[in-house]
Amino acid sequence: MPRTAVITGITGQDGSYLAELLLDKGYTVHGLMRRSSSFNTERIDHIYQDPHTPGRRLVLHHADLSDGVALVNLLRDVRPDEVYNLGAQSHVRVSFDAPLYTGDVTGLGALRLLEAIRAGGVETRLYQASSSEMFGSTPPPQNETTPFHPRSPYGCAKVMAYWATVNYREAYGIHAVNGILFNHESPRRGETFVTRKITRAVARIRAGLQEHLYLGNLDAVRDWGYAPEYVEAMWRMLQRDEPDDYVVATGVAATVRDFLTAAFGAAGLDWERHVRFDPKYERPTEVDALIGDASKARKLLDWAPKVHYGELARIMVEADVAQLEAELSGRRVRVDR
Repeated sequence: MPRTAVITGITGQDGSYLAELLLDKGYTVHGLMRRSSSFNTERIDHIYQDPHTPGRRLVLHHADLSDGVALVNLLRDVRPDEVYNLGAQSHVRVSFDAPLYTGDVTGLGALRLLEAIRAGGVETRLYQASSSEMFGSTPPPQNETTPFHPRSPYGCAKVMAYWATVNYREAYGIHAVNGILFNHESPRRGETFVTRKITRAVARIRAGLQEHLYLGNLDAVRDWGYAPEYVEAMWRMLQRDEPDDYVVATGVAATVRDFLTAAFGAAGLDWERHVRFDPKYERPTEVDALIGDASKARKLLDWAPKVHYGELARIMVEADVAQLEAELSGRRVRVDR
């Protein structure tokens, strides 16, 4: 019998890669997307099929993590084997400008989903997308036992969602896990996130369409991995008999400056000629260094990253160069990587 999964945030970077992975494994996938006046499905258009087509199936539902009743009704109707909660307001800098919205969707949204599973009596396994931003100012390396000290409304909301997941696991026996994922990127990353902002600028500067790139703190240290590899870790967490929490990371530290060097270098450019500082991109409270220790995932999930930040930057630059060239020639390009 084919398994069924529900993915919140299916139109995002991780949601699209996870949907591909699950469809390849024979799942029927139900994706939740917010209703809006415009479509935002470009990341999954290539895998969407008519729900009546035999074989691979992807069904989209209009629902929102702010609507607990809709979540209860959907889960009762679908009765999924697995639920992946990837929906959130996930931009750290934006969370300072919209803290209440971030707390509602990212924090309370996870709690509404947990309560929908409990209240609906749905026997399922839940993956909660936790974040390295929960560690905040706690020094690296960070693992599953590292204390949390979030430095943004986003990090605070994720801490709430993390502990709600642990609480519902302990209080109600729900098979729920936290994946504490460190930064993970791809050509499908949103254009306002620093890595994609850099690689898009590289493509435009190379083409002579842009001269300068404006950024904030170049000294922030991050642990950057490749999103398609990280969604594989999500799936592996839910295949284990006992629910637990796992850090997913490369363990390789790189500054924003390091990523700049790799990305501009992939196009034969010198980043120092083009990058300018703009204080508006600095956060009120900065997270200096996030470097993950994924030893537990390596041991128990048999998971290990293959792509590190240098290769990741090259992949993203090549994809953005190809996309820009296609746009300039009037062609439509699909990002598969």
